[in-house]
Amino acid sequence: MSDVFAPEIQGIQKRVVATLAGAQILGGIGVASGAAVGALLAADMAGQAFSGLSASSSVIGAAFIAIPVTRLMATTGRRQGLVLAYIIGIIGVLMIILGAKLDLFAITLPGMFLMGGGTAATLQSRYAATDLAQPRNRGRDLSIVVWATTIGSVIGPNMAETMGDVAARVDLPRLAGPYLMTVVVFALALVLVNVMLRPDPLHVSNEITGVNKLTTKAQPLPLKQAMSVIFSIPAATVGLASMALGQAVMVAVMSMTPVHLHNADASLGVVGAIISGHIAGMYIASPLVGIATDKLGRRPVIMTGILILLASFVIAGAASGHEHTRLMIGLFLLGLGWSCTMIAGSTLLTESLPVDTRPRTQGAADLAMGICGASAGLFSGLVVGLGSYAILNIIAGAFVIILTVIVVRERLMVARMETA
Repeated sequence: MSDVFAPEIQGIQKRVVATLAGAQILGGIGVASGAAVGALLAADMAGQAFSGLSASSSVIGAAFIAIPVTRLMATTGRRQGLVLAYIIGIIGVLMIILGAKLDLFAITLPGMFLMGGGTAATLQSRYAATDLAQPRNRGRDLSIVVWATTIGSVIGPNMAETMGDVAARVDLPRLAGPYLMTVVVFALALVLVNVMLRPDPLHVSNEITGVNKLTTKAQPLPLKQAMSVIFSIPAATVGLASMALGQAVMVAVMSMTPVHLHNADASLGVVGAIISGHIAGMYIASPLVGIATDKLGRRPVIMTGILILLASFVIAGAASGHEHTRLMIGLFLLGLGWSCTMIAGSTLLTESLPVDTRPRTQGAADLAMGICGASAGLFSGLVVGLGSYAILNIIAGAFVIILTVIVVRERLMVARMETA
């Protein structure tokens, strides 16, 4: 294992992180462009009650697409898995544009599911950043790749109005405009990863740790067994809970904010600005969150994220659709709280897992996270349709309290074992 700290290995790690960061910028533009208008497109095509299907379809798509992607990674490496994810995402975006053109939600909806391939690529990239990372820098390296998404994620939504104009000029619905840009940036990210992610970090890691790739290929870890591995390790369970519940409440509130604004007659520019602020909160402080995760510990950062999330629900939940400043502050804090739970949770999960099971167990964790996020996105549309945006924030707060109980319970259990 000492070879992982050799200068040549760390040189490869720096190149890996730089490549992944570049791809994250491009992928962030694509994912965020769709996030800014997805709920509005779904509401326009199928009605407000179905507006939550946009976020939920993309999130659950990312979760299920992670299964073949991580299976491919386990046998051929990170690079080919990421390329596959981007290819699936491009196909999905083209279906969304076609469905919008023909006004057929039956085409657009599965396209939103497949567009989750782009999200799957951005999520799996954070794990790829840890393959060759030193333990003391694992949170930092993961957070750098997550942070790179900031640039693209802020650019994407702010281009919504401009891309809407472009779509109108080529006889497409204005809400399909941002997806035109998504196709281009996903393709560029695919090329970057395919050309520059060499040598593959997972291959190098396997060589260093002595993992037999041929054995992994012959006996892939089943999904059910992968989840059993996670739940058999208390620390990994906490990491998964942090990722899954943080994702769920973030998707629920974020996906319904454009609808909340739209009901108050906010312009597409205002919607884009607030979603940009939210996504900036998700990623802009990532390096600091990563450093804190390494220096202060995984669980303290998760608890900090919980407190920030609760503050965001109070601020956003009490704001009307006309109170743009309050909503921007609330959504920024929502993103920042998510960053803490995602980075610290992912780091805790990864380091708690056996090396030879990581690709498949990481994929299983992202599947669980995606199902939670997708269910929350779908549920959020029903809550806002039948109740209100404020009620949605109250329910989100209740789920964050559940996460608090899980973290505290694990700490108490570990303390009892240490004193026994």
